[in-house]
Amino acid sequence: MVLDQVSAYDFYVNKLGFRVVVDVPMPQGGRWLTVCAPGQPDVEIVLSPVNNGMYSAEKVALLTGMIREGTFGVAVFTCDDIYATYEEMKAKGVTFTKVPTKEFYGTEAIFKDDSGNWFSLAQLPRI
Repeated sequence: MVLDQVSAYDFYVNKLGFRVVVDVPMPQGGRWLTVCAPGQPDVEIVLSPVNNGMYSAEKVALLTGMIREGTFGVAVFTCDDIYATYEEMKAKGVTFTKVPTKEFYGTEAIFKDDSGNWFSLAQLPRI
């Protein structure tokens, strides 16, 4: 869930380099918007606004606060060179809450989207 679809579109397409898969208007307003990571066209992320008409005003307020606080960890993205990817993403304005750090499972950094959802960026050991 995202707080603003227009801003999320800009973040995922222009900062992360994702490709738009579906972008169609919805009958009740808004749009059905999905994106995919480069090289992974079969895995789509739905950028659904929290105020999409599915929730009461109270639920929208609750979810909005939870998203802004970074409650939701959404996915793990892997890369071949985490240090280069980290620097490239930082240069595009992506906010990281954890710099690349060696962990028992590989090297990981944590970043947030423009709504507050967080993601793991990981470089896993080659087997």
